[in-house]
Amino acid sequence: MKNIRKQFIEWLFEHSQNLYTKLFKNHEAWGIYRAELLNYPKSSFGRHLGEFLDTNDFELIAKVERHDAYHTLTGYGVTVEDEIALQCLCFGNGKRSPYLYGAMILGIVILPDYYNYYYRSYHIGKQANTFHHFDYKHLLHVDINDLRQAIFSRSQRKTLILN
Repeated sequence: MKNIRKQFIEWLFEHSQNLYTKLFKNHEAWGIYRAELLNYPKSSFGRHLGEFLDTNDFELIAKVERHDAYHTLTGYGVTVEDEIALQCLCFGNGKRSPYLYGAMILGIVILPDYYNYYYRSYHIGKQANTFHHFDYKHLLHVDINDLRQAIFSRSQRKTLILN
């Protein structure tokens, strides 16, 4: 039964993404591709973003590049429960958007089995230094460990399994 619920949420994510981008995202896309990011210095945020994309066989989605930056920064995976937990973490950090509300509320209602994970994620975001508003395109050359240390405490980095 859980797999059907997860598949339903995946379907919602896939079919709502383009509509949300068209209706709510009016800024310019980064115009950067995975291959370019993989050429950044090994310890840079950009390189780690490229590796995240490469591992998952993704390219950055135009105008919502920040979402994959959040994955890279926090170490959250791409499973349905990780996607929802990432939204909870961002909500705790102060991010507000219609998509975040929808993903978080539907995710918690449809997959309550992960409530404790979502709640822990919310608290990590709440206690972290604010990061949801960064212009990540301008941080691609920054050392990822320096960036993570500026945002998350040592115990948060251990909880998130970050070095």
